[in-house]
Amino acid sequence: MTQNYNQWKAAFALAKASLLAMLRSPTSVVFSILFPIIFIVVFGSMVDNSQVNIKVGIAPGCDTANIVYKVISSVKIIRPQTTLSMEKMMDNLQKGQITAIINVRNDAPLSPFPHYKVTLVTSNSALSKLKLLESVINEAVSNMNERMFPKNPSTAKITVTTIPGRLYRQIDFILPGQLGFSLLMAGVFGSSFLLFGLRQNHVLKRFFATPVSRGYLIAGELFSRLFFQVIGFCIMVALGYFVFDFTLINGIFTFLEMLLLSVIALIIFTGIGFIISGIIQNESSIAPVANTITLPQILLCGLFFPIDSYPHWLETCCKILPLTFFVDGLRKIAFEGLHFWQIPVELGGLIIWAIIIGFITVKAFRWE
Repeated sequence: MTQNYNQWKAAFALAKASLLAMLRSPTSVVFSILFPIIFIVVFGSMVDNSQVNIKVGIAPGCDTANIVYKVISSVKIIRPQTTLSMEKMMDNLQKGQITAIINVRNDAPLSPFPHYKVTLVTSNSALSKLKLLESVINEAVSNMNERMFPKNPSTAKITVTTIPGRLYRQIDFILPGQLGFSLLMAGVFGSSFLLFGLRQNHVLKRFFATPVSRGYLIAGELFSRLFFQVIGFCIMVALGYFVFDFTLINGIFTFLEMLLLSVIALIIFTGIGFIISGIIQNESSIAPVANTITLPQILLCGLFFPIDSYPHWLETCCKILPLTFFVDGLRKIAFEGLHFWQIPVELGGLIIWAIIIGFITVKAFRWE
């Protein structure tokens, strides 16, 4: 009696063979694990002193018509957030999404000389930018005094109030970016070269003669990538957590949610690699095409510095890229303690990209 061909068994057999090939490949190990670990060690040991944009909330009742507020808000690196409620501002402050809440009021209404009190409410999560904020506000007020009131005392006094909040470390920004870098490089470059090599050596043509379908063949390669990247993922997160105090708000549950988000991202990046291998006719053209796709994402998706440093039009373009959705989602899960259902934009963006890439991958797949 003839037995039905087990497609899943074939897929897992292909996954096992592909995984062994990756583990034996120095290139795969170096680009997927070693390079990201080096970046984590280097950037995790650095002191972050290069922030150029400071988001601040404006307290309800703040006098926004006076000259001191106008001078402060005109500083280029200060970005006032005027549409947030007080509750939302406090929440963002404790998560490090804004540096301080500013309140400016006239504390000498009956005096012939104007004098204002500038109150900054901040948290431990934003201490890395607080000194810079104080410095630029003091400089702005000092320049105003020299221009407009050279013979009078200072027109403003700055006070700082700090509330409890999680300490936002450099590693909390860098590590999710390196995880994104690892998955992007492994998915795009690894899959494109591997599948092209299998096609060139007529291995795929031999598979075509077997009952295994191309959908299960693609699934087998995805499984192998997943198994390989889980190894690198665990090593990098463990290094960040135990050596550099990377924040995992909910412990193992945060780790598992980050891992699940990585699975969706890996499907996208591996699919891109499959598409490249399917449309490229010459092996020497794979690297330039892959670099054309990966390099802009590496530079524009906030791996090494925040994307809010870019012009508004470019920032808008950056936010719709799959790597941006992935890295932003990891940061919100790890540091802010959000769950899948609390990041609908990032999760929805990745799912849409996965559907689009998956459809194109199947259509672009060629046996020979």
